[in-house]
Amino acid sequence: AGFSTALSQTPSISSISSEGREDLQVNQLETQIWIKPDIQKTDVDFSEILNAIQEIAKDVNIFFDELEGVNSPSKDDDSLLHHGNLTSTSDDASRLEVVGEEVPDKNKTNGLYFRDGKCRIDYILVYRKSNPQTEKREVFERNIRAEGLQMEKESSLTNSDIIFVKLHAPWEVLGKYAELMNVRMPFRRKIYYLHRRYKFMNRIEKQISRFRGWLPRKPMKLDKETLPDLEENDCYTAPFSQQRIHHFIIHNKDTFFNNATRSRIVHHILQRLKYEEGKNKIGLNRLLSNGSYEAAFPLHEGSYRSKNSIKTHGAENHRHLLYECWASWGVWYKYQPLDLVRRYFGEKIGLYFAWLGWYTGMLFPAAFIGLFVFLYGVTTLSHCQVSKEVCQATDIIMCPICDKYCPFMRLSDSCIYAKVTHLFDNGATVFFAVFMAVWATVFLEFWKRRRAVIAYDWDLIDWEEEEEEIRPQFEAKYSKKERMNPISGKPEPYQAFADKCSRLIVSASGIFFMICVVIAAVFGIVIYRVVTVSTFAAFKWALIRNNSQVATTGTAVCINFCIIMLLNVLYEKVALFLTNLEQPRTESEWENSFTLKMFLFQFVNLNSSTFYIAFFLGRFTGHPGAYLRLINRWRLEECHPSGCLIDLCMQMGIIMVLKQTWNNFMELGYPLIQNWWTRRKLRQEYGTQGKTSFPQWEKDYNLQPMNAYGLFDEYLEMILQFGFTTIFVAAFPLAPLLALLNNIIEIRLDAYKFVTQWRRPLASRAKDIGIWYGILEGIGILSVITNAFVIAVTSDFIPRLVYAYKYGPCAGQGEAGQKCMVGYVNASLSVFLVSDFENRSEPTSNGSEFSGSPLKYCRYRDYRDPPHSPVPYGYTLQFWHVLAARLAFIIVFEHLVFCIKHLISYLIPDLPKDLRDRMRREKYLIQEMMYEAELERLQKERKERKKNGKSYHNEWP
Repeated sequence: AGFSTALSQTPSISSISSEGREDLQVNQLETQIWIKPDIQKTDVDFSEILNAIQEIAKDVNIFFDELEGVNSPSKDDDSLLHHGNLTSTSDDASRLEVVGEEVPDKNKTNGLYFRDGKCRIDYILVYRKSNPQTEKREVFERNIRAEGLQMEKESSLTNSDIIFVKLHAPWEVLGKYAELMNVRMPFRRKIYYLHRRYKFMNRIEKQISRFRGWLPRKPMKLDKETLPDLEENDCYTAPFSQQRIHHFIIHNKDTFFNNATRSRIVHHILQRLKYEEGKNKIGLNRLLSNGSYEAAFPLHEGSYRSKNSIKTHGAENHRHLLYECWASWGVWYKYQPLDLVRRYFGEKIGLYFAWLGWYTGMLFPAAFIGLFVFLYGVTTLSHCQVSKEVCQATDIIMCPICDKYCPFMRLSDSCIYAKVTHLFDNGATVFFAVFMAVWATVFLEFWKRRRAVIAYDWDLIDWEEEEEEIRPQFEAKYSKKERMNPISGKPEPYQAFADKCSRLIVSASGIFFMICVVIAAVFGIVIYRVVTVSTFAAFKWALIRNNSQVATTGTAVCINFCIIMLLNVLYEKVALFLTNLEQPRTESEWENSFTLKMFLFQFVNLNSSTFYIAFFLGRFTGHPGAYLRLINRWRLEECHPSGCLIDLCMQMGIIMVLKQTWNNFMELGYPLIQNWWTRRKLRQEYGTQGKTSFPQWEKDYNLQPMNAYGLFDEYLEMILQFGFTTIFVAAFPLAPLLALLNNIIEIRLDAYKFVTQWRRPLASRAKDIGIWYGILEGIGILSVITNAFVIAVTSDFIPRLVYAYKYGPCAGQGEAGQKCMVGYVNASLSVFLVSDFENRSEPTSNGSEFSGSPLKYCRYRDYRDPPHSPVPYGYTLQFWHVLAARLAFIIVFEHLVFCIKHLISYLIPDLPKDLRDRMRREKYLIQEMMYEAELERLQKERKERKKNGKSYHNEWP
């Protein structure tokens, strides 16, 4: 809460917020006072305020800004971590001088500086002396020096053929390119203005504050008292300008630009340097692709481990801080320090973890409701009339589910399956399907709001991507044809429209062919299920023989999973080939095209068998005596007497668990094994103490490089999981819970991988998650359609509803309770005359073990007339009623949910109102501050001219 006063006036405090520390601004003295929320006073004089300040002097930080415009001191990024480098006000100059003498000796041994211990290493290039591209490297390195970058070379301690090129950007180079790249830097600490509140509101806030004092502290928040390095600068930023350098908060030129920004500036320079005469012979990426350099990366900031506790001695470096408060398993329940992630890895990686954290947080309500649906099925199981009738139906004999070897069976033998089906298919399933459809929309809409807040906090609102460079492959292919770029006005290679269309047609044909391969694989799984169900029915072991259908489904799912993983390897190569065949112009176009292909391939590959089980299994089998067959040979598989939903649940549960376990193992296991093998070889050659004495560039070079496709694998895994969580969630309500548990582990696995197992990736900027957001919206729309069909077609929800209102004991009464379901099982089964079996499907047993004499009739799931009716085995009227109700439900469900989704999208603005007001306020304050700073500078110049005896007429101001 703010209060305003002059020295001769008496101030008053209107209110103090109950959350966090708030800014109190004195307009005349421009003083910022941070006060803990438990001190609240109203209508007191200035002496009382001073007494209150003295009482809490240990917990108060006061920053004075003189009227001459001296900025309040703030710590730069690096100085937050190294106590020896802390900036200070002028009265600490003597202490800084002593520290400045100690730093170079320390820097000479930590592997982060040049040999002199003063020039920090901003970038590393690696090449081999035996590489024949010597001339290109020499020209490139000569141009590096011409740009003002400082260079130093070191030979590898483990291999004399490997040379490390250390690059350092001096202040002049950083300032020049920071201005060209529009890098935003802090120039004034933010001031928060709160509206004046009434005394009544003060009393309410005071009571709320007291109530919160009784509650335990929030366990998920990072402890900023024990980890002071988590404090972030809260300053206004503006594009850096050398002409207005006096506007920016600069205490130490060496730490003004943080390490990630320095590396990004150096990389920007390297991408624009020539290595050979010629128009297209430019850029570091081309040198990496032709083998002139073996690797290029920024350095990690030292070791991620320390002998000392971070709570007592502080963090050794940013990497150590990230490991302790983000990548360590001990903080799995804490919020992510996204500002630190962004500061170390850049905005693009920070946005990925922000989205992953938001997705994980939004899974909590979905997992809770899904678990509630499951527990509702557990609690109502004893009252379920359908499962009771199935378990008590000892006199109902079911027809065999396969040819010859499958025996007749009592309906009561499927009692367990009927109970398990009720756990997932109960009265709350429809509500959960509607909830998940709405949840997907709310998740995406609120993510847009969350992204807007992050973009504002990270200065991405006004950031626009630079004009991208043309891919070298595109230039090499179309260098003979050129046209003027409408933006830059320079000639560039041009791809003819006919050539582009022909390549897109070939690529689309390749995609269609690979989808056909997926369908063929599913067809193979179908044949396997049809063949093995008879084999398992004739198996020697009674356990498998009595559960032949479950054994068939389980083994088919495992085989399907193995085929999925094998085809994924093939799809990656095919998608890479087709994307290169299209010849995209820029890297972003290439990335979007590759992303779309890989997602389409893997989505179809992962879900094709699930679609088959959900919508085709048992739907087109015919009836006993007239079964439909594949190639007139194999009889199509039927559903279990308790329905097909149990097969769908098994398919989703097994594949979801196996795939997530496999992905997590491969993500962390593969780099761990490779790094372990590298460390093992080094220990054998140099002993146990050898690796610890290696410089940082040597340690980082031995780590694994980041994936060639960047964050593609991480996003793809989560997007496919999102599809599994939403598309068939009506059949498997526990899917959000499994996804939540996996994501809690996934966040820490990815964090551990980025901090400890991978080389430090280049910090790059991005405003959003790119093409993945459009894919998420498409999955949200598809999930509405699939869940409507799962409820209407796969589950027995609609047949039960029709029976309760039309054919059951409560028909015409408008009721649908459990008492109205009496007789449903008998009404859903049709009668078949055993003598009407075909010769090739007639069972080997005659069913005499049930009644002592051969069976005359058996039952099967369908709505057909009895064998002695005028039209034997024709569809009954109840079948058409159920079919009409299913179609009506699909139409009503889809339209209702789509209307709710669009209404929610309309009601939830993409930009929060308070953020919009803050943006406008900040724009106004920045203009005012820039004007005041400029006016201040002119006044100082005027005073200096007067002191020197120089004066001019008509001076302004």
